[in-house]
Amino acid sequence: MSTDARLRERLCDLAASMFARGLTAGSSGNISVRTPDGGLLVSPTGSSFGRLDPGRLAHFDASGRQVGGDAPTKEMPLHAAFYQTRARTAAVVHLHSCHAVALSALPEADAEDFLPPITPYALMQLGRVRLLPYFRPGDPAMGEAVRGLAGRRSAVMLANHGPVVAGLDLEGACNAIEELEATARLALLLRGTRPNMLDTAQVAELLRLHEIAWQD
Repeated sequence: MSTDARLRERLCDLAASMFARGLTAGSSGNISVRTPDGGLLVSPTGSSFGRLDPGRLAHFDASGRQVGGDAPTKEMPLHAAFYQTRARTAAVVHLHSCHAVALSALPEADAEDFLPPITPYALMQLGRVRLLPYFRPGDPAMGEAVRGLAGRRSAVMLANHGPVVAGLDLEGACNAIEELEATARLALLLRGTRPNMLDTAQVAELLRLHEIAWQD
């Protein structure tokens, strides 16, 4: 099996796993991965994570010209913004995961630090997650909002919509967005209580590890 075929199969397998576990539903969500030659493979518009066809993934060459597959997701500007502002980005995943969306709808949601520091794992994999305002699905302004962060965040939460995560590789992006959803679920479970959170020094150390991983 060629490198291209393996990458296509892996993208579809990971998407199907997330769909099977209820992390996104119907035709919601989209995913992309950088190819070895600098191009992109992207889930098609209107497609389900549970039924992606490796042969129908939208294929772009290194210049951004589509050279194969179906029409890509309408959220391409969102994906492009991460690839263009975080040079080491190798994959981008966007889900409509329930707990993250629910947390984003609460009036007390923190725009600068969307996820509370409950466990070390989200900080290690995601860094600080920025909560962005609501945008209509497919609105190019989402990409502009990500560009406005100037590469300072590897993950954002679109209010009332869903999380978007850039990763150093395909598996890393998927693992990180799953951690985002798990942390959002913990935050909702702990709502109304007074939990012990990680302290300032612990958070700073974990954020430093996240940044080091992106710099290596």
